Amino acid sequence: MKTYLILVVIFCFITCQENYQAYDSTSLSAEQASKLKENLYLDYKKGILSNRSKEMTDKIITINNRQIKFDLQFFGKKATDGWSLFISLHGGGGTTEEKNTMYWNRHKTLYELDNGILFTPRSPTNTWNMWHQSHVDTFFNRIIQNMIAFHEVDPNRVYIMGRSAGGDGIYQIAPRMADRFAAAAMSAGHPNEASPLGLRNIAFAIHMGENDYFYDRNKVAIQWGGQLAELRKNDPGGYRHFVKIYKDKGHWMDNLEASALIWMSDFVRKPYPDKIIWKQDDVLHKRFYWLKNEDPTIGDLIEADITGQVINIKNSSSSSLVIQLNDDFIDLNKKVVVIYQHTELFNGFVPRNKKVIERSLKEYGDPYGIYYGEIHLSLAK
Repeated sequence: MKTYLILVVIFCFITCQENYQAYDSTSLSAEQASKLKENLYLDYKKGILSNRSKEMTDKIITINNRQIKFDLQFFGKKATDGWSLFISLHGGGGTTEEKNTMYWNRHKTLYELDNGILFTPRSPTNTWNMWHQSHVDTFFNRIIQNMIAFHEVDPNRVYIMGRSAGGDGIYQIAPRMADRFAAAAMSAGHPNEASPLGLRNIAFAIHMGENDYFYDRNKVAIQWGGQLAELRKNDPGGYRHFVKIYKDKGHWMDNLEASALIWMSDFVRKPYPDKIIWKQDDVLHKRFYWLKNEDPTIGDLIEADITGQVINIKNSSSSSLVIQLNDDFIDLNKKVVVIYQHTELFNGFVPRNKKVIERSLKEYGDPYGIYYGEIHLSLAK
């Protein structure tokens, strides 16, 4: 019996070592990479369930001395692929903590869903720009990660909407975080300096009262509608949008903007779009879909598309770029070609690498944002 046990232990040790060494090698097969991705995400999810259970129970998320309180409401039944998640941002801003909390409490009662989870956060600050400061992006990433892990949310059916100051936030959050959402809906807000270019792969709705004159919100909404229409005309595969100007309505639209919930529900996120328009605003991001820019600057604009095994970088105001790849949208068993402004920069195989898988998971915590290999490019400006 002792000899048998020793042999079993030795066999298990050798087998485990072989599996680990295979995963730790510089190049993995498609099957190995897929299995490693699954195992690493399960471990990542276990870590979230263990380390963040208190913040989900208390309904208070704390990051760098700032807090977001939140309310959860469940409607209908969970779909086969998981719950749809609707994040809804309240108005207010530029006033006292008591008033903004009052707006948050009122906002919790505004909307109902046929099916899905309604997540209503309380802004971490009371400033006029409370929903588009840089820290809110970190909070939204955390919220999505938590909701996937704790409540089986479908990562490709996450939606975001907001009214008034919350609408201000949507104008800015949706373009710069478009890779996290399937659709977004803005109500009664103002975009300030935001650009719609990043909305190429996310559905975007605008709801505005005809008489919402303050800060020219009504005029700007119409202008944005025109810009989106022109963008879609020139790029029919993107910029899906809907604009509704409510006749005889002002800043308060009698809750008619709630129709956006049904409209958004028809859309599913494309985690690996065939074309990306990436415009940096004053809150910088290093990742956007399958592109990375390790040294972004305000105003950077990158345009790239993919057809079969060919990736075309049409324009880039950045001098370096990283292309992230996995077998869900390109065949890594075949050569990959990268072209930049009609010049071939890369033509070869991209190895599947454990470190890339681990790093991409850690960066986003998105099960659909895990990549197997990378191509690092140096671009002449």
